[in-house]
Amino acid sequence: MGCWVKLKSSDWVFPTAVLSLYGFFANCRIAEPFLAPYLIGPYKNISEEVVTNYLFPIWTYSYLAFLFPVFLLTDFLRHKPLIVIQALFLVSNYVLLCFAPGLLAMLFLLQIHYAVVTATEVAYFSYIYSAIPLENYQRATGYLRSAMLFGYTSGAGLGQILISLAGLNYFYLNAITLGVVSVAFLISFWLPMPQGSMFFKGRKTASLGRQSQKNVFSAGHLLWQSFRESYSSRHLIYWSLWWALATAGYTQIVNYIQLMWNHIEPSASSSVYNGGVESACSLVGAAAAFSVGYIKVNWSVWGELALGLFSAIGAGAVFLIGLTSNIWACYAGYAVFKSCYMLLITITTFQIAANLSMECYALTFGINTFVALSLQTIMTLIFVDGATLGLDIVTQVCYLTAITVVFALLLSQNSTLIKISSTLEKPGIRREHDSEVGINYICIFFLVKSQLF
Repeated sequence: MGCWVKLKSSDWVFPTAVLSLYGFFANCRIAEPFLAPYLIGPYKNISEEVVTNYLFPIWTYSYLAFLFPVFLLTDFLRHKPLIVIQALFLVSNYVLLCFAPGLLAMLFLLQIHYAVVTATEVAYFSYIYSAIPLENYQRATGYLRSAMLFGYTSGAGLGQILISLAGLNYFYLNAITLGVVSVAFLISFWLPMPQGSMFFKGRKTASLGRQSQKNVFSAGHLLWQSFRESYSSRHLIYWSLWWALATAGYTQIVNYIQLMWNHIEPSASSSVYNGGVESACSLVGAAAAFSVGYIKVNWSVWGELALGLFSAIGAGAVFLIGLTSNIWACYAGYAVFKSCYMLLITITTFQIAANLSMECYALTFGINTFVALSLQTIMTLIFVDGATLGLDIVTQVCYLTAITVVFALLLSQNSTLIKISSTLEKPGIRREHDSEVGINYICIFFLVKSQLF
């Protein structure tokens, strides 16, 4: 009893522990790696064409529609209500998956519910910075990211074990996942309400209309100042552009990779190893991201060259995914692609966050995510949506490969020019500082990317 009182009285341990527990259960979605086989198989009996060209695009459009309002509401409502809403929609999402009949329920209700879940992930990432002291940010972020990674990896691995060894069907996987996310929903109520917000200052005194209006005006002014500071440097614009473009391509691949696997090895006639592959890829990708902290490289000089090099490797992996007819080669290509992305997004976020305040970084994160989702929506609208080209999954991957190759070539060319010009300049004082200070912190901070996910 004394330990519980001491835990609750802590200014950072209790909210960090509760949010980490929530992050584990909310991301332990045992059935998620098997969503495409569940929808295409006898349980929902939806054709692969409908899932590819009609069902999944609705999620993309809905996510884009919800993202910006949710970003503003998260700070205005002080995070906790949005986390509770995320958990509620997670529960309703799996209720629909388990029990909702008909194609319309899958087309609209399910995908819109899941869009709310993904859009409200920003509340999970930003809650802790409004609830704990600044000096505990590093440790708390490490715990939160580890909880997310452990939850996702455990869920995917457990799902594979239940499929391969216990012989459970996909319906029971969704039913078990419903129970797990229901636990997350209950845990969300334990979170203490933060006393303040990042942009909407003075919430306690905003009871009167005039005060509330002034509060909103101040928040808008702070947002504009943060925006100007965040994108005042060509260097930061370049890294933000890579973040947006790479995240758009990464999300597009992750969204449709299960359909690619099902195309190569139909789940109705073959063993499915989606859960094992996702679990292994998460661990490999996390190890790649974590290794950045131990590489003694001046990323301000060599980072852009690394972007070009590893983007080219990722493009080759996507090329392998699109052209191979061997499921294990496709699995390997996906593992390489995901590892490259997680490695590079770690470097990118360090380069951006190292020179910005927390308010500016939060705004940059939101804007870059919005731009990435906008680009993904454009690709979905042109290549995927049944109302336009409505390409099959193999052709989609081929087009995405071509875009990735061009992107990698442009990065390599630009980074080579920057490297040549930097060698002609006198070495700056910041080089040794950039390579040694802050890199370990940012590796923990961005151990796993959400979207990731």
